[in-house]
Amino acid sequence: MNNKNLLIFILMTGVFGILNTEMGFIGILPYIAERYGVTVVHAGLLISLFALGVAIAGPTMPLFFSRFNRKSVMLLVLGLFTVCNVISVFAGDFNLLLAVRVLPAFFHPVYCSMAFTVAAMIAGEKDAPKAVAKINIGVSAGMVAGVPVSNFLAENISLSASMAFFAVVTFLVFLATWFFVPSMPPAERMTYGSQLRVLKKPMLWASVVAVIFLNGSVFGVFNYMAEYLGNVAGLAPSLVSATLFVYGVCNIFGSMIAGRLLTQNPLGTVKLFPFAVGLVYLPFLSGGHAPAMTALLVVLWGLLGGVNANINQFWIFRAAPEAPDFANGLFLTAANLGCMAGTAFSGVFIEAMGTQFVFLGGLAFAALAAATVWGQSCRPAMNPLGGAAAGVNG
Repeated sequence: MNNKNLLIFILMTGVFGILNTEMGFIGILPYIAERYGVTVVHAGLLISLFALGVAIAGPTMPLFFSRFNRKSVMLLVLGLFTVCNVISVFAGDFNLLLAVRVLPAFFHPVYCSMAFTVAAMIAGEKDAPKAVAKINIGVSAGMVAGVPVSNFLAENISLSASMAFFAVVTFLVFLATWFFVPSMPPAERMTYGSQLRVLKKPMLWASVVAVIFLNGSVFGVFNYMAEYLGNVAGLAPSLVSATLFVYGVCNIFGSMIAGRLLTQNPLGTVKLFPFAVGLVYLPFLSGGHAPAMTALLVVLWGLLGGVNANINQFWIFRAAPEAPDFANGLFLTAANLGCMAGTAFSGVFIEAMGTQFVFLGGLAFAALAAATVWGQSCRPAMNPLGGAAAGVNG
């Protein structure tokens, strides 16, 4: 493995560690609710407030840290995640757990935005899409390992062992970064003002809104998936872990498929995506007690989840490629705002109608995503792939 591939691999693993910490809590929400004596929806604050922290920090933190040595920033973020994960293992109070859960969320977009930017930079213009796809595979891998492994460890060992898993992963990436990543001072310092000027582009704001709805349509439902599989589909705990693992594996394949789709027909892919999500969600409303149908739908949903991650980053980055760090930060903000809003909105259906109807929240967000994307694509001046945007695409 040459130095370039090793660096991209470490970045991919680092993103895996960060996303593993973020998403892994999805697999253990029922266990957290039981330990701390709160409802599953209340325990969902660990997901939604983390997402809110990322959303708040997305536009500002990557911009602020863009002037510092990238290796030092990576070590800072990975070290903070490790310390907070260790505290989580021993937290005896839900509010303390919530506090050490939310704090590192503000540094999440710093590392992830930097990973996308550095991977594209070291790969070169020709191979940048492939390098970015590898970082997105790290995101998907965080779901492959994070959600099912945390669920498995909580069920078979303890909740503490499950949360210790997060700390071990981020610490190992910290060591790899310390020993193998070279010093990376910024070669060219873009002023804050030059990056902030992209906010004047209506196309960028329309893309942000679209990504909020797109991500909310997927993660507003997925964040309650462990609860759905156990209480509605009636799967045994071991099968819940296995099903979540299958979903994550399908995410990786979805990321691979997305790279090809976004290269061959990007606009068509984005426009049809919300309808594909809706077609998967509708059978869930009536198929919760049919394990075979549930398994098939999870596979399809997992593939769409991988496609979704790539669409989100692509749709915003292509609207403001002249400010890559800032654009990637906005992508993370929009994606996590969608996660937060979708989780809260779907939670309303759970409390009012029962867990099975969580998919109504996802359907509503998919409909809003379709309306936003189609409305944006029908206006040439705001279309990231045509008209006035052609000069941006390069």
